[in-house]
Amino acid sequence: MPRHRYSTTPPKEAKLFRNNRSQAVRIPVEFELPGEKVLISREGDRLVIEPVRKAGLTALLAQWAKEPPLGPEDDFPEINDTPVKSEEIF
Repeated sequence: MPRHRYSTTPPKEAKLFRNNRSQAVRIPVEFELPGEKVLISREGDRLVIEPVRKAGLTALLAQWAKEPPLGPEDDFPEINDTPVKSEEIF
């Protein structure tokens, strides 16, 4: 049996099947991945499946830094927000 570089569990045979026009694989519970999406890539004749991780705060701030700065044309509209008197609440 070939030795796998990153494996912490021994390889296990899995079933391939068709889902519409795509080939799919049943992932045994001990190999279950978090989330709802994965990244899949090919390394020679091997497929590598990795979970898509949610972007952290650093990634979000980096994305915001790419946004163009607000200019005068981006002014927010005035909002008529009249305060409610406390006796109107009850």
